[in-house]
Amino acid sequence: MVSVIIPALNEEKTIRQVIRQAKRNELVDEIIVVDDMSTDATVAEAGKENVKVITPTHVGKGESMREGMLMARNEILVFLEADLPDYEEDIVGMLTAPLIRDEADFVKSYFERPAGRVAEILVKPMLEFFFPHLLEFRQPLSGMIAGKKSIFQKVEFENDYGVDIGLLMDMHQVRARIKEVCIGEVENDRQPLHVLGRMAKQVANAIFKRVNIFDAGRRQEESVPMMREQVEFALKELVRQPRKMIVFDMDRVLLQGSFIQAAAEQFGFTRELADILSQPKSNFIKTQKIGRLLEGRTFAELIHVVESIPLIGDAVQVIRELQVRGYVCGIISDGYHSIANHVKNLLGLDFTLGNELEFQKSVATGEVRIPSQLLKDKFSQCEHDHCKSNMFQYILHRFGISLADAVAVGDGENDICMVKMAGTGISFNSVTPVLDEVADYVFRDTSLKPVLEVIR
Repeated sequence: MVSVIIPALNEEKTIRQVIRQAKRNELVDEIIVVDDMSTDATVAEAGKENVKVITPTHVGKGESMREGMLMARNEILVFLEADLPDYEEDIVGMLTAPLIRDEADFVKSYFERPAGRVAEILVKPMLEFFFPHLLEFRQPLSGMIAGKKSIFQKVEFENDYGVDIGLLMDMHQVRARIKEVCIGEVENDRQPLHVLGRMAKQVANAIFKRVNIFDAGRRQEESVPMMREQVEFALKELVRQPRKMIVFDMDRVLLQGSFIQAAAEQFGFTRELADILSQPKSNFIKTQKIGRLLEGRTFAELIHVVESIPLIGDAVQVIRELQVRGYVCGIISDGYHSIANHVKNLLGLDFTLGNELEFQKSVATGEVRIPSQLLKDKFSQCEHDHCKSNMFQYILHRFGISLADAVAVGDGENDICMVKMAGTGISFNSVTPVLDEVADYVFRDTSLKPVLEVIR
């Protein structure tokens, strides 16, 4: 069977037709949309097609491609562009046929048109000088490709316009069998000169890197754009004008369990986690120590853990109703943004905020970056050095929503300050008596519908 991976950034107008294009092929049993933190309705539109949607650990097409590859469960993978025109041809079938016949390990596509300006003016002359054996490929920068997962795992995904030429060169280096197939005709999209200039530089860097003109061992952080601040991402323009906000904790509120507890069971660090949690240390220090327990785990492994935890059964319906009532809905978690963001995608929430678990080439480093908005400052209403209530205040201010129009739903000790501060505080399935005492409402239920009954 075949997995189709679609990296996407602000492609709300075309993403559904691309997904439908992939579904035309009967061998496709998995479609993964990797959303590169779009600020439009790409995630919502993709969700209408009932496919898996994930958000990568770093911004960039290369990161999206690699993490989609790691998430895929099949050996045969196809990467499609999210702005692909609506073709009649079965593009997935064309790209996978050489793989299924075992004639190739990696397949590049080309259109019945001349290669683009960057390919003709820059790439082909450089290939002629450094890699003449690759001149046989008509469109070396084509982004619609297919290949075997076992081969993709051996190569590097550059995180910019150099990703496509880099993959071609690396595939040759690992002795993959490479084939190029024609997938039809398309109009040449003539990019403006400033875009072509940036593309040319990044493509040249990928080629130079592979002939050791540049230091191939330089740190990824030097070439990858900084992750967009998650708080700014949360402020993306909404179709509706939010007048009210509801914030949920993730563990045991939206999920029927705890991510880090499930990860501890999966990866065998239950005792170490219990030792950290029992220490009389601040939440800040505990967060850093717990992060180190995840060192070496891939993004895909962590997403599989969170997907193993059932969602609260009616969470999707309750959130939709809250949004209809004018609420902007989000998660504030003292866990990890990358994990909470996947839950956001599953439930159709508007934003998620949390600590940043750092990744290097889709593998957790064990380091955790604490957003400054979680830390105590002169506006804090509690004495904790690291508290959700600080982030709660901050995000309300940025959206221009008053505390009186804000709802907080939590279950544990780390939610006490936030629930107490909110205009409406809800304790949900809590085992923390103090949280029950400060909350306006206390629910013990397997459904979130009681939340709808007490807020308007």
